[in-house]
Amino acid sequence: MAQVTTTLSSLQDLQGSATPVAAPAELAEPKLDAQGRAYATGKRKDAVARVWIKPGSGKITVNGRDQEVYFARPVLRMMIAQPFDVAGRVEQYDVIATVTGGGLSGQAGAVRHGISKALTYFEPTLRPPLKTAGFLTRDARVVERKKYGRAKARRSFQFSKR
Repeated sequence: MAQVTTTLSSLQDLQGSATPVAAPAELAEPKLDAQGRAYATGKRKDAVARVWIKPGSGKITVNGRDQEVYFARPVLRMMIAQPFDVAGRVEQYDVIATVTGGGLSGQAGAVRHGISKALTYFEPTLRPPLKTAGFLTRDARVVERKKYGRAKARRSFQFSKR
């Protein structure tokens, strides 16, 4: 295939040579199951959360318990609510989550990650604000493993010359 090069000498030449702009990308379709729910998996540290969201009154259930019971600390409940605040969908979706592994902080982060992903599956137009807030990125930081001949991952045993 031969490559065609043209020399442009003025602004009018540039405007006349403009190639047609591609049609905007089609909007992504929502990914819903048979019950009309969106499902996503969220991860943080060792915690893995399976999250389902559906339109509702804003009730959040974690491992069969209400969020106030499961996540007693207000900071953890605030973390879970952040995706809805950023998306402007406060108290519009019911959340059902099952979480395993890790501690409470990691589990709250996993639920937040899962809610964010499920929101993008339910409403693909919410992806840009959630992406800029950093809720769709899996936080890859995990605990460093303990090494042989060390007290912990990096800590050495106490040294004495005697």
